Amino acid sequence: MKLFQFLTKSIFPILLVNFIGILGYSIVIPILIFIVTDLGGNGFIYGILGAMYPFFQFIGAPILGRLSDRIGRKKVLVISQAGTFVAWSLFLIALILPNTELWSSDSEFTGSYIMTLPLILLFLARIFDGFTGGNVSVANAYLSDISTDEDRDKNFGMMGASTSLGFVLGPAVAGILASTILGEILPIILAAIISLVAILVIYIRLPESNPCMVDTGNLNFKSFRRFFQVEHKDCFSGNTTENDATKNDDSFKGVLGQKGIPLLFSIYFLTFLAFSLFYAGLPIYASTMLNWTAVDLGIFLAYSSFIMILVQGPLLSFLSGKVPNIRLIAIGTMLLSLSFFLLSNPSIIILYLANTLLSLGNGLMWPSFLSLLSKTGNSRMQGAIQGYGNSMGSLASIFGLVLGGIMFESIDVTIFIIGSGIFLLILILLFINYIQTKNTLVEVDQTVAAA
Repeated sequence: MKLFQFLTKSIFPILLVNFIGILGYSIVIPILIFIVTDLGGNGFIYGILGAMYPFFQFIGAPILGRLSDRIGRKKVLVISQAGTFVAWSLFLIALILPNTELWSSDSEFTGSYIMTLPLILLFLARIFDGFTGGNVSVANAYLSDISTDEDRDKNFGMMGASTSLGFVLGPAVAGILASTILGEILPIILAAIISLVAILVIYIRLPESNPCMVDTGNLNFKSFRRFFQVEHKDCFSGNTTENDATKNDDSFKGVLGQKGIPLLFSIYFLTFLAFSLFYAGLPIYASTMLNWTAVDLGIFLAYSSFIMILVQGPLLSFLSGKVPNIRLIAIGTMLLSLSFFLLSNPSIIILYLANTLLSLGNGLMWPSFLSLLSKTGNSRMQGAIQGYGNSMGSLASIFGLVLGGIMFESIDVTIFIIGSGIFLLILILLFINYIQTKNTLVEVDQTVAAA
């Protein structure tokens, strides 16, 4: 009965959309390096190709987020999923085309590679998917729309669990399908099918969450103008402040003008920076210093995702409403700092202890942080807020992945200790945010008392 009630709740369709999107994205992770090398590329090309997605997501996420504030979340989610489908279609075409050489290079900086026509298509696919890949920020804005203060932490925890589940199943499915006679083509076909399923789920099951958008019923694809119809209703509730009603500048400067947002965006950037150093350094650490195989690393990461599913689902649902989310963020950040410090120890027992603490900390901290961000600033600008926040993460990912690979060559495991220090800095920022929030509440109470 409880399962049936959950499946019929408004939160389930957006969780399903998020899970499908992550599943489609993660399917390609374990096979992309093999596709790149088969088409003439090398590690240098693979690194540049990997940076295309976060770079163009950095550009596209705020555009889609602001657009969702104006025309509705549902329509923008359809647009972003359609972009993902086009990207996977380009992937398939690249795998079918002959390896026509366009140019080649053999230098100390780039290594030896051959740029082929299929590789160019892969770059176009990642650019297209990255630009329309702001659906994560739109999904978070959607979740913010339908959440109340009572269930906000729990809902963002469930969103995190759906993300982790997608990352667990995607690589596993890819490994099985890539071992068939069709090789890498079959996982890409499945990714394209998954994108189509996501579009259908959004179209059929997902109601519009933005109350100030015209409810056009089912999306009408026959009329382009009707699809992008924007007509604001009078949506002023008793809780609407003058700031909410008048300050709707959704530019980056306008979003930064919202109280509390600059500090939270700093935390967003630093969190992604620390994890980018982790993801850049871990594969090199595992293969060169720990002598792990790809299977060993896959098990290590799968274990991490499994722990996060348990934390973000059952545990956060239990803690929701019982423990303030600012406290959950602080506890999670402390665990992350400790886990990064322990990662520098090559003992397998210490490494798995570090992985457990990292998964527990990430599972507590990140959904709680997104919950806090979703109720900060103007409620009518959540799409823009989430979009620019996503851009902060993308910018940190680009910087951290490039910097991390270079740094590990010279300072090896010290890179994890630097990550530990970054989380300690986040703790300081959280304390500043707590003090500012507390002072704001005191000012409000004094104003009310004087009135």
